[in-house]
Amino acid sequence: MIAKTYDAKAAGIKTGMPIWDAKKLMPHATYLSADFRFYGLISEKMFSILRRYSPDMEVYSIDEGFLDLNGTRQLWKKDYKGIAHDIRRAVHREVGITVSVGVSVTRILAKIASEYNKPNGVTIVPSSMIQLFLKRVKLSDVCGIGRNRLATLNKFSIHTPMDFVNADIEVIKQLLGKAGTDLWHEMKGTMAIGLELHAQLPKSMARTASMGEVTGNRKTIISHLIRHTSRLATELVTKRLLTKRITIFLRLKDFSSLSAQADFEYPTNNYFRLSRSVQAMMADLYQPNELYRACGIIAESITNAEDSMPDLFGVMKTDAKQASIFATMDDINKKYGRGTLRVAGAHVSNISGQRVRFMYPMIEAN
Repeated sequence: MIAKTYDAKAAGIKTGMPIWDAKKLMPHATYLSADFRFYGLISEKMFSILRRYSPDMEVYSIDEGFLDLNGTRQLWKKDYKGIAHDIRRAVHREVGITVSVGVSVTRILAKIASEYNKPNGVTIVPSSMIQLFLKRVKLSDVCGIGRNRLATLNKFSIHTPMDFVNADIEVIKQLLGKAGTDLWHEMKGTMAIGLELHAQLPKSMARTASMGEVTGNRKTIISHLIRHTSRLATELVTKRLLTKRITIFLRLKDFSSLSAQADFEYPTNNYFRLSRSVQAMMADLYQPNELYRACGIIAESITNAEDSMPDLFGVMKTDAKQASIFATMDDINKKYGRGTLRVAGAHVSNISGQRVRFMYPMIEAN
């Protein structure tokens, strides 16, 4: 389970719970397959709306962000509450989803405030109302205080947000380190955690999935790996990223795994280069007498394409030209449906709830 409704949460369903356990708790509930590509498109639309209200924005996660609203009241001729409601209404009108908005003097207080009035409300916490607000929330509601930290604080008689802000900062430092003192300052109304306005490079990017069957058929496994490689290459191209190392893995019937790793002389997002390495590693990993249930590819050593130095032999220049193929393919798939264009030899999956108008296999050529 990666997401749940409020009634499912009340029934005891937790994030990360296997679906068969969830069905025991709510057998008549509706369970939907995840579509991370669709989530990504919705996320892009939502953040494009948020950028209208402030140029200083941090994308915190796929469905959560922070805005610096300093100086925007004069621009919008509204107070912060009015701006927050405008944001909420704009997202609902243009994207079709509800959002909750929290506004306060620090990042942590704004985060707590946004959680306070879910799923479609606005909470404003000015400096004069911080103590009153903290009396209404739980210490476990504070971003950065998970189960282990909460247990540590409880041992020292810190059970509520007010206990936390009234504690000596040296005690907080000894218990939680710098992260704890940053929280302490933020919850008292002093900014200690700024916005990360420039997106951090991911440490890794992966495309993995169950094959939907247990099989020993080499061609079937390769077709799944080719599909994962194609999707990974497309993501690298569209995000203008390169990788210098890839790992593939095969998960056996007994859930044990086999893996292999390949390094590239130059960073790349070229599908053909990635695919050749994947198939070479597959030849070494595959054991004909075994049965397999899942496979995947992981890219590491990620860099920005713009930051890469050209190589002596023009390999990266050639890669950049071929990347345009996948950028075009991605545009077509966004317009006509995922899988409209695909790499030849890639496994074709049934996309639940999505009607593909037509499908041409993409010719694999250098």
